[in-house]
Amino acid sequence: MSQTPLRTAVIGTGYFGRLHAEKYARLPASALVAAVDADPARAAEIGKALRVPAVTDYRELFGKIDAASVVVPTGGHFTVARDCLEHGIHVLVEKPITETLEQADELIALAARRNLVLQVGHLQRFLLERLGAREHVGEPLYIESTRIAPYKLRSTDVGVTLDLMIHDIDLVLALVRAPVVMVDAVGAPVVSVEEDIANTRLRFANGCVANITASRVSLKTERKMRIFGRECYVSLDLHNRKLVAMHKGTGKSWFPGLPPIDRTERSFSEGDDLAAEIESFLNAVRSGKPPLVSGEDGRRALDVAMRITASLRESLALVASIGRG
Repeated sequence: MSQTPLRTAVIGTGYFGRLHAEKYARLPASALVAAVDADPARAAEIGKALRVPAVTDYRELFGKIDAASVVVPTGGHFTVARDCLEHGIHVLVEKPITETLEQADELIALAARRNLVLQVGHLQRFLLERLGAREHVGEPLYIESTRIAPYKLRSTDVGVTLDLMIHDIDLVLALVRAPVVMVDAVGAPVVSVEEDIANTRLRFANGCVANITASRVSLKTERKMRIFGRECYVSLDLHNRKLVAMHKGTGKSWFPGLPPIDRTERSFSEGDDLAAEIESFLNAVRSGKPPLVSGEDGRRALDVAMRITASLRESLALVASIGRG
């Protein structure tokens, strides 16, 4: 017998919020109750398209929904997610989880007290799991990650570190699973007030080093990661959804004097990572099991992103002082 769908809503129906709403409207485990946006015209537009009521104040839904995606601008994540959790609503909050670590801690503690799911929208984690990167890598020694894209007007309320790089911060933390002991970052604003391009070098307590680059002022879109282990090399093309893994093997050597190498390739040309993320969220609500990307995961990514931002500002201040001298 099929279970009754969960009553759901999307709070914040901008570009990405609309995508959330479309997924909830289609998934069998969800009964979309409303599209919520502070802009009445925007709420009405999405509500009409999905044939659900348009709501401008999310608080009108308390007691009427079981779960919600919070897709408002970053500055509103904490207040909206907290209010929902306080009224017994499971929450999928977009990344970054909050503006501050203190706010993240409060949400995590509140969700735990109320026995509610708090999931963070680090979308690329679902593709990482599907590609099976972790099973090939073991314990990484060095990671190199590049995420670049053309400039877009949305998401400019934060710098590229919290906009794009945070995806790769989360992926790296999921792969390495050790504390970050050193952060060194450089970057610059190009067309925004905040940084539009940034590079950081992270050193972990287990010796692993990660070099991460993010840009939102590039001429092309590229999302690639190279991971080096003790006897393996893994190349991930997250944009084209491909994995190539090279391991020391037992077959013939490719070149004289080199050990034999086994090559594995995986490709997923089709897939809907956002639908997978939301479906995973709804499954966690039903089962009571921890979500793939927990509030704690979101907090760790935010912590590292804030340390990167602080290092970046120090480097910019140093450059400015040299220029004045």
